Amino acid sequence: MAIYLSHSGTSMFSNPSPSPDLFVATAEGLFHLRREGDGEWRNVGQTLAGHHICSLAREELSGTMIAGTHDGGIAISTDEGASWEFRNNGLASHNVFAVAACNVDGEARLYAGTEPAHLYVSTDMGMSWTELDTLRSAPNLDDWTFPPPPHEAHVKYITFDPADPNCIYACVEQGELLRSTDGGKTWEDLLTRAGVAKEVEGDAHRLLIRPQHPDKFFLPTGFGLLVSNDGGKSWQNLKERLPAIGYPDPMVFDPGRQELLFVAGGKDTPGHWIPTRNANASVARSRDGGETWEVVTNGLPQPMTASIEAMMIESHGNSCSVFLGTTDGDVYFSSDDGESWSRIAQDLPPVSKGLHFLLAKGLIDGPPPPGMGAGAPA
Repeated sequence: MAIYLSHSGTSMFSNPSPSPDLFVATAEGLFHLRREGDGEWRNVGQTLAGHHICSLAREELSGTMIAGTHDGGIAISTDEGASWEFRNNGLASHNVFAVAACNVDGEARLYAGTEPAHLYVSTDMGMSWTELDTLRSAPNLDDWTFPPPPHEAHVKYITFDPADPNCIYACVEQGELLRSTDGGKTWEDLLTRAGVAKEVEGDAHRLLIRPQHPDKFFLPTGFGLLVSNDGGKSWQNLKERLPAIGYPDPMVFDPGRQELLFVAGGKDTPGHWIPTRNANASVARSRDGGETWEVVTNGLPQPMTASIEAMMIESHGNSCSVFLGTTDGDVYFSSDDGESWSRIAQDLPPVSKGLHFLLAKGLIDGPPPPGMGAGAPA
């Protein structure tokens, strides 16, 4: 089974042996890397050329691939990425930040999060989409924003309770971490209720929940990594344990060894990247379920001026493969739990949410260029 590297899609896979096929979502299309018999990775093709792909997800029942793009809506592939069809019926916005898939009583459900911050669901493999407009009834909706013009928040990440696919979590940047326990009919705002929304300005990047520890949540935010030990009722900021990563975003755990976690991000928020053209990015690892952390950057550039925008892990039981994608268009790989990294692809288009790649290169100073406000970085 192929594996995917994207900013906000499926990021944890389990395969008996390492997959030879890796799809990388970039600002200029989808690239297919293949590991040959000599162990080298080679670029064997590009699809969706010209489209900025932010999110890739897999629907497990059918093996269907779902791509969320910033400029074309949602594309579907039923042949392992060889061909694609855009399916946008019912989508009011084609600026898609997040896609996700789950199975409810044998029925495949696809979800899409957009800018403006709306959430959509499809029960017919993307042929039609219905907005879950109750998301827009959140109590603090008027506080949702985004730093660059047009100051529109977006749904950045979507995930589910490991034991109940009707329990949906939506990360709104910048706004809130929302939870629905009834398939999207009603929502509760976890950060505001816990009294931490203002501390992190509601800047919820993604949510990590491990099946073996369903009440322990990890929430990378623009102001540090938050952890909850009680299912989101209260939160603690781990920024003192992670001084090298003040702006965490990509985060994964090993499905086969769930105490093993990785998180990546810049030392400071994106506004600090511009003057020095340096995201000062790092990767940190925890072997004890997030209690302690260590930076693991052997083999990565020092300093890492590019932003690490995507991370993916493929579990093989007692071992794993970890992949990183950067705004410089480089892909890095580790087969030893992050002890060392090697570059397996370079000079691809940027792997990036929105315009983060322009921030990391110091090419934006102030509002984004005309026509590029949607998907602008924060």
